[in-house]
Amino acid sequence: MGLPIQFAPLNIPFKRRLETLSAASWIYSLAFAGFTCGLLTLYLILYTRLRWVAILYLIWIVKDRHTCDSGGRRSSYVRGWEWWMYFRNYFPIRLHRLPWNEFDTKKNYLFCCFPHGIIPAGGFSVFATEQGEFEDYFPGLKPWLCVLEQHLHTPFFREILLSLGCVSPSAKSLDHLLSKPGGGNAVGLVVGGVAEAYLCNPGQYKLVLRNRKGFIRIALKNGSPLVPVFSFGETDLFRQVQGTEDSWLKRAQESVRKVIGTAPIIILGRGFLQYSFGILPHRRPVNVVVGHPIPVEKTENPTPSQVDDLHNKFIEELTKLFETQKTTYLKNAENIHLEFV
Repeated sequence: MGLPIQFAPLNIPFKRRLETLSAASWIYSLAFAGFTCGLLTLYLILYTRLRWVAILYLIWIVKDRHTCDSGGRRSSYVRGWEWWMYFRNYFPIRLHRLPWNEFDTKKNYLFCCFPHGIIPAGGFSVFATEQGEFEDYFPGLKPWLCVLEQHLHTPFFREILLSLGCVSPSAKSLDHLLSKPGGGNAVGLVVGGVAEAYLCNPGQYKLVLRNRKGFIRIALKNGSPLVPVFSFGETDLFRQVQGTEDSWLKRAQESVRKVIGTAPIIILGRGFLQYSFGILPHRRPVNVVVGHPIPVEKTENPTPSQVDDLHNKFIEELTKLFETQKTTYLKNAENIHLEFV
C-alpha cells in the first residue's frame, strides 16, 4: 500500500501561490529551457511568418556567442524584477555576512560557492538578482554568476540570463572579470558544478573539490582574493533517484551529461497542490553565509606547489566556515561534516 498523498490547503494566500509559481518557473527554465526554446525556434522557422526573424536571430546568436566571456550585458531592470523576491521568499533564501568581514572595493573577488545542490538556488538568488540583497551587504561590489555555458547559447533563455549578469565559467570569462582595472567585481562560481549534483542528498554535504584547482590558478594569476561561500540547506530542497557507481543509471547519466553538459537527474520534490511528489523544490530555508576573504598574491605563472598550498588553505577555510556556522543553520549539526571527493 502506497504512502498517502499530503495535499496543500486550499486557503493558501495568493502571495504564497506566486512564490510557488516563481520557484516552478525557475526549476522548469533551468531543467527544460534547452528543449523548450529549441522547439519554439523550430516552430517559428517552420510554421510561422516569423521564420526570417528567427533565422536572423540565430545568426545573431552565433555572432554574439562570445558575449558570455566578456561580462554579458546585465540589466538592473531585469535583476530587480519583483518576481525574484517571490522566488527568494519561497524557500526562503537569506544572505549572511560574518562580522569583521572586510572587503576592499578596489579589488576583484572570486566568491566560491558550495554546495551545488541539484540546482543552486542560493547562489542564483544572491548573485543573479537584486532581491538577493548582495549589493546591500557588500556595497561597492558588483555581483556576477557563472552558469553552465550551454544555457548562455540557448535561444531566448540566454537573453534573460545575460541580463541577470550570468556569464560563462570559462577561464577567459573569469580572467575578463577578475582583471578589471580598479576592482569592484564579485564573481560567484559554483566550483563543484554538475558533478556535485549527483552527490546531493538531504542532510549530506559531499563536495567535489579535492581535485578542482582551476579556480585556484585563475585567482593566483589575477591576484583575486578567494571568498568561501556556503549555502546551508541547499541539499535539502530535493531528493533524487540514485544508482551505484557501476549501475546502468549512473552510466546512462554520465553518457548523457557528456553530450548535453548537464546532469540528467531524476529529482524527487513536491508538486503544485501537494507535498508528496513532483519536481518543485521543497519549501526549506537556505542560508547563504559569506566567509572571510583569503588574500591571494598575484602570480602570473603559479607553480604546482603554489596552487596546492592555496588549494589546501581554501579547503581549510571552507571547513572552518562550515564547522563554525553549522550549529546556527542545521539540525543535528554535530553529526554533519563536510566530505571532499
